Amino acid sequence: MNLKSTVVFSLMAIGIAHAASASEIIRHALPNNSSFPIAAAVEVPAGKTLVYLSGKVPPPLKAKTDSSGVASYGDTETQTIGVLGAIRDQLKGLGLGMGDIIRMQVFLVGDPAHSGRMDFAGFMKGYVQFFGTAEQPNLPARSTLQVAALADPGFLVEIEVTAARP
Repeated sequence: MNLKSTVVFSLMAIGIAHAASASEIIRHALPNNSSFPIAAAVEVPAGKTLVYLSGKVPPPLKAKTDSSGVASYGDTETQTIGVLGAIRDQLKGLGLGMGDIIRMQVFLVGDPAHSGRMDFAGFMKGYVQFFGTAEQPNLPARSTLQVAALADPGFLVEIEVTAARP
């Protein structure tokens, strides 16, 4: 092989290696070595398919419930686990998993048991069961907002996500 062929071959190899790494989703950690379980940003390369899930609300604690209200759906932690479980199941049906989530928007209603303020600690107790674990370390970019109300007076949590198909 002459020098020109070697240079061309080397540049092609570098280009192929770069193309392979450029196709990966990049999750940027929060600054200052923060251990808070969200990504500061997520980069999705061209060619990935984005899947937008509509907002999910908690399932009732009992299969049939005639009442409405927080007692029908549980506290913020319980509702968070129920909502994230429903999201996990829907993603699975689409051939995706929780690690494919790149963006999350969380809507929390002020909890009467917390003087009308959102129960962020309760939300986080449920959230960390699904994100930042040894089994599922991928963290989404996330916003968490307190809202005045959701569709049912018992809903304290609604979550919508965007996933990227690998």
